[in-house]
Amino acid sequence: MIRGKSMVFVIDDDPAVRKSLKRLFGSADFESEVFASAAEFLERPAHPGPSCLVVDVQMPGLNGIDLQETLLESRREEQFIFITGHGNVLMCARAMKAGAVDFLSKPFRPDDLLSCVKQALARSKEQRRRAAEKGKTRALLGLLTPREFEVMELLTTGMLNKQIGGELGMAEKTVKVHRGQVMRKLGVTSVAELVRFVEKAEIPPRPERS
Repeated sequence: MIRGKSMVFVIDDDPAVRKSLKRLFGSADFESEVFASAAEFLERPAHPGPSCLVVDVQMPGLNGIDLQETLLESRREEQFIFITGHGNVLMCARAMKAGAVDFLSKPFRPDDLLSCVKQALARSKEQRRRAAEKGKTRALLGLLTPREFEVMELLTTGMLNKQIGGELGMAEKTVKVHRGQVMRKLGVTSVAELVRFVEKAEIPPRPERS
């Protein structure tokens, strides 16, 4: 479940730009908040729902690119759209490599910005959906005993019960018991479902024995 409504945050040191963008987003039925600086935005608690930042690159203090890097280091999930009157190719490449949705040069067409915002919010919503799914699957994996977890890892490699028993040094019937417990606790009914479950949890593959 995705918590919180979608929000657009505008960060620009120009009052006229903040005012015009606030009006633009309101006309398109986007909820928005405006900030005069990156520092002012960082004082606000992280938004719990899908969100994107429309950020001026060149600002006093922390600039837009530095703000992007700061949030990434903090594992924040906001999507970025950069607007600038002083951009260059290297700056654009740096921002896009770090995951920005777009880099628009002023003056830009309002429809272009609105299109970027729709894309950014859709990406943010999907990102949060995957994160929620990952959290749910990992919580269920936490219910497994260490032995059940080992059996689960080997099941996802395609091993049969007998092979798993040989690998872990246990009887095949014991493997069957652990396998049943794994399926019950995780709420899956087949190995194919189990593989998809583990993929959602983003569990690294079991290291091969030397």
